[in-house]
Amino acid sequence: MFATFFHELKQAGLPVTLREYLTLMEAMERDLAGRRVEDFYYLSRAALVKDERNLDKFDRVFGHVFKGLDLIEQALNAEIPTEWLRKLTEKYLTDEEKRQIEALGGLDKLLETLRQRLAEQRGRHQGGKKWIGTAGTSPFGAYGYNPEGIRIGQDKNRNFRAVKVWDRREFRDLADDVELGTRNIKIALRRLRKFARAGAPEELDLDGTIKGTAHKGYLDILMRPERHNTVKVLLFLDVGGSMDWHVKATEELFSAAKSEFKHLVHLYFHNCLYEKVRKQNARRWTETTATWDVLHTYPHDYKVIFVGDATMSPYEIVAPGGSVEHFNEEAGRVWMERIVATYPACIWLNPVPQAEWETTASIRLMRQLLAGRMYPLTIEGLDAAMRELGR
Repeated sequence: MFATFFHELKQAGLPVTLREYLTLMEAMERDLAGRRVEDFYYLSRAALVKDERNLDKFDRVFGHVFKGLDLIEQALNAEIPTEWLRKLTEKYLTDEEKRQIEALGGLDKLLETLRQRLAEQRGRHQGGKKWIGTAGTSPFGAYGYNPEGIRIGQDKNRNFRAVKVWDRREFRDLADDVELGTRNIKIALRRLRKFARAGAPEELDLDGTIKGTAHKGYLDILMRPERHNTVKVLLFLDVGGSMDWHVKATEELFSAAKSEFKHLVHLYFHNCLYEKVRKQNARRWTETTATWDVLHTYPHDYKVIFVGDATMSPYEIVAPGGSVEHFNEEAGRVWMERIVATYPACIWLNPVPQAEWETTASIRLMRQLLAGRMYPLTIEGLDAAMRELGR
């Protein structure tokens, strides 16, 4: 029941940590709460709630979990989940300790050292600073800390410092039917318009029908092709990793773009553009499209829009083999330069607040490759971006 209590507190949005939970368990072992649930209520509230704004949430969860219990003995039959115990191996370092850990000295050196460790290591390792393992300061493994490391066997980001990820990750497609909470995004996108009538005559030409009827003396119904925005757009969407924080804004943009541009081609990438892109993330490992094919399929009059946070290791942009997921023979910078050279109208929309761009090396690099044509994913940023594409 204590495990359920901790889990439901996190589900309710309380920022409780495993360390605080273990502090509570230590207090229980020392019998600080006595035997009454009321005493345990005050002890657990003191240990787990650090902000009075969360007291109401805590009370609701506590009342739900311990409803009908009078004595603590009734709640002592549960075990801590194995996953939580495994997380105990994570090592929490101070900022000073993190500054003392030195990077190995570049991507090539990192990969070379990993090959040596794989050849030498003979078993599981936990803690420490050398071997491939968990909860240490080694550059290789999971649930530890290193300023430049290779993540192996960890389900998600913790410090966003890995320069390579040795695990297969699955990303999902963005929804294109999201109902926007505001029409402002659509209005901003409408700055990029060029209308023409093309195709089969499907709608009534009211003015032509009136003129024809008046001129001929009988009803002369005229039809005409529907008027469409003829602007053609190539939309490159970054998904997964740190972009998970920006899914809502990206989905709203994608949904608006699908409704505003009849000629829209969307493709997915991760962090930086390389030799392959994909149309569906569910088949990202089996069905890909060569970036060369994209360059030779869509002519230079397409408008190109990249959407991503551009937050990654600089190696992913400037170094062959820098991708976190595979070995890219050519640097991401080379592919970005090819895109910019092929499509004169090319911009990047970034959901990261513009005030933070200068503090991230990879964002600065990407802005340089786009000749400064990076815009924040805000209404004002969209407006400026569409003006740039419409020149």
